[in-house]
Amino acid sequence: MNGRTDDISTHPLHPEVTDALSAIGDYRVASAPSAKAISSESEGAELIVVRAPIPPEVIEREKGLRALVRHGAGLDMIPVETATRAGVLVANVPGANAITVAEHVIWSALALLRRYPNVNDDLRARGWVEGRAHADHGRELTGKTIGIVGMGNVGRKLAGMAQHGFGMEVICHTRRPDSVPQSVRAMSLDQVLGTADVLVLCCPLTEQTRGLIDAAALMRLKPGALLINVARGPVVVEDALIDAIESGHLSGAAIDVFDHQPLPNSHRLFDLRNVILTPHMAGITEESMLRMGQVVAAEIRRIAAGDLPENLVNPEALDLYRKRFV
Repeated sequence: MNGRTDDISTHPLHPEVTDALSAIGDYRVASAPSAKAISSESEGAELIVVRAPIPPEVIEREKGLRALVRHGAGLDMIPVETATRAGVLVANVPGANAITVAEHVIWSALALLRRYPNVNDDLRARGWVEGRAHADHGRELTGKTIGIVGMGNVGRKLAGMAQHGFGMEVICHTRRPDSVPQSVRAMSLDQVLGTADVLVLCCPLTEQTRGLIDAAALMRLKPGALLINVARGPVVVEDALIDAIESGHLSGAAIDVFDHQPLPNSHRLFDLRNVILTPHMAGITEESMLRMGQVVAAEIRRIAAGDLPENLVNPEALDLYRKRFV
């Protein structure tokens, strides 16, 4: 591949990464991370950096499109089958923000156990005594049992933090037994639900995991357990989760991902004091953005030079890709 490429990102990236991509090709950023903006502004794109859902029609329309490079690990924003049929490569960045997400989980669990949302609200609105009164009902994280659903990069980082930082017992449910560290006990989902004090979801969204944590699953959780979702919103049935919290069966939840994003201001979740809500930011820090962006830039540099990305997701697309460009 000769000359500069035509590249677009769905979002602004770290300044160092922006400089690197600008050196590789004619780089621009979509005016908004919406389907309309991405579709209209990606005309002529050869390489797309993905942090928002890519409309399938973009892939079908852009005959010069070489690759979609995910700024992150999850692939639910990319219609991979459409890309494969079109001979477009898909690459991702697995593991670059695993430590970031794991830290977010630990922070969320500590905040919920020490009743931070209630303390903060009442201290500000009602005074010292009302805020401090929650302390008598706070709980410690050390020694609790954490159940992890999904033992990929995030799950393994979290297991290490929980064991070595807080002396927690770690159990897990995964479809990949080979990914389970020796110090972690793999169990059936029902066993994890019935044992965990803190249930953490960090599995990919697939047809098998969609709706995995429904009303029946929530009722299998121990009374007073916590749920933390850093996977994808549809893994949990939101209305069922709200019911489980309102009934007192769960003592709280921390949710970073939702069925519909952005989360509407009128959503019932905003009414629950013992729920921590974050806007899909568990994996985002200055450090993780730089790490992910550096790998993205390296992958784009390889593709622009005529090589293949190291983290190729759809090798099935290679034959058609080579016919199109080699």
